[in-house]
Amino acid sequence: MSVTQEFQATGKKRVNHIVARWVDGEAFDVGQPDQPTVRIDGTRKTGPGPVDMLLSALATCSAMDVVSILAKRRTPLTTLDIDVRGERAPATPARLTSIAIIYRITGPGIDRESAEMAIDLALNKYCSVRDSLDPAIPIEWTVVLNEGG
Repeated sequence: MSVTQEFQATGKKRVNHIVARWVDGEAFDVGQPDQPTVRIDGTRKTGPGPVDMLLSALATCSAMDVVSILAKRRTPLTTLDIDVRGERAPATPARLTSIAIIYRITGPGIDRESAEMAIDLALNKYCSVRDSLDPAIPIEWTVVLNEGG
């Protein structure tokens, strides 16, 4: 019986299963079994590093919720770009100490209040990646709405 089957047999829900295959040096190809992979490279030469991937997961997790919330309000997005910066501790382990996110949103009919509400809900209620991070890590965010439009 696989680990996933064991978890499912015990009634636990929503098991994520990732396999990491060492390539060389600090590079690994990771993904779900028998699915496409992404390269994670601690040297950042052949792919983003592990902390970059963690920030990417936070960006995309929250962004999926923002897209969904605004679509439900009948104000769909035209574009959404997310810029994430994570400050890290100077000593090992160089854990994240703070995160700053800029959401650049365009779309007809999207007002600032709706965009801010969607981001706040995403980060503080729906994003499972954010909820999995240490709550002591402060996350500041801003929205740039319909820039240049």
